[in-house]
Amino acid sequence: MISRFVLAVALVVLMVAAGTVTYLFLGSHQSRVALKPQKPTEPTPKPKAFVLPGTVYLAQSGAIFSLSAGRFHQLTPEGGWMQPTLYPDGSNLLVVKNTGLYSDIYVMNRFGTMLRQVTDNSGPPRNNYTGYKHWSFYPRLSPDQGTLWMAYDEPKYEYDTGFSIWAMPFNGTIRQARVWSISGYYTGGDVQPIPMPFGGVMYTRYTYPADGKLTGQLWYINRANTTGKALTTEDEDCRSPSFSPDLTQLAMICTYKKQVSYLTIASINGPNLGARKNIITDQMVAQPIWAPDGSGIAYLAPDLSSPAGNFQLWFLPRDAYNPPPPSPVPAPTPTPGGPHNAPLPTPTPSPVPTPAPIKPIQLTTNLALDANSPIAWSL
Repeated sequence: MISRFVLAVALVVLMVAAGTVTYLFLGSHQSRVALKPQKPTEPTPKPKAFVLPGTVYLAQSGAIFSLSAGRFHQLTPEGGWMQPTLYPDGSNLLVVKNTGLYSDIYVMNRFGTMLRQVTDNSGPPRNNYTGYKHWSFYPRLSPDQGTLWMAYDEPKYEYDTGFSIWAMPFNGTIRQARVWSISGYYTGGDVQPIPMPFGGVMYTRYTYPADGKLTGQLWYINRANTTGKALTTEDEDCRSPSFSPDLTQLAMICTYKKQVSYLTIASINGPNLGARKNIITDQMVAQPIWAPDGSGIAYLAPDLSSPAGNFQLWFLPRDAYNPPPPSPVPAPTPTPGGPHNAPLPTPTPSPVPTPAPIKPIQLTTNLALDANSPIAWSL
């Protein structure tokens, strides 16, 4: 009975810490009467449908799919595969396999072939006690591809399996890994690490502030086991950071401690964020990612007609959040002979109508994409 209780508690905490903590309210917003979702490979692309540049990698039902030229391809079986992320040079992907008792990181090529297993968190053979097993999530490689960053469930506190940020030599073992951040007790932990181009790491830290509501903050540390600094406030409740291709802007999700999930962007200069700008406020947004060519931002969200439904893939063109400057108004042409020969004034022209706002483009329907699994995108 005790071992079953320990396992049950560990799995519940894991569910909170490893993914659903990022969107605690999303599960309660899923429709119970929606049509059975299709596999991404089933729908036929519509003629003249909008097509994203390059290849997008997503997860659904424990499998990883690629989307290229408007068509989905299944890269893994449905066996707990999730959280694809590209090498900095775009050559391969890191992926996570969640077995239900532990999770490991693998290297996969862009066509779905597994090249090697990076971590081994299964624990002693034939022993299902979760205290001997471990969980690795949200893998990221450093810009030089020599260091693997991840969320890892050490140190543990009794039944608490909260995550901390770890760095490990990519060709090494967990014995060579080093803890960078240590999460608080029973908070869900520190997740979603992103190594910064100027050094250090950004990640999402979950805490329980004075109001008792689980809150996400973007955090930055430049040395292991240091305090670091908060990049967003507790009241903003932000998570899921994503850099623009030129590394000058950051997209994220902010909830402001409400039943909302805004797509928010801010400029970034070193470890400092500029003013926030909420771009989408009428959808339950998850997992934003910038197009590698800078043409826009993709994200996951339910259908507008069914906000409690399953998550679909959307794309917001760049001009929706970064409109081009208006065309300059030409200066009046001087009248030959001076002002005394000027013609009578003409009526003031009617103002040019403001262009209609650019709306996000829905790219999929009737799928059930994993809103807790980040998206990867390559050209």
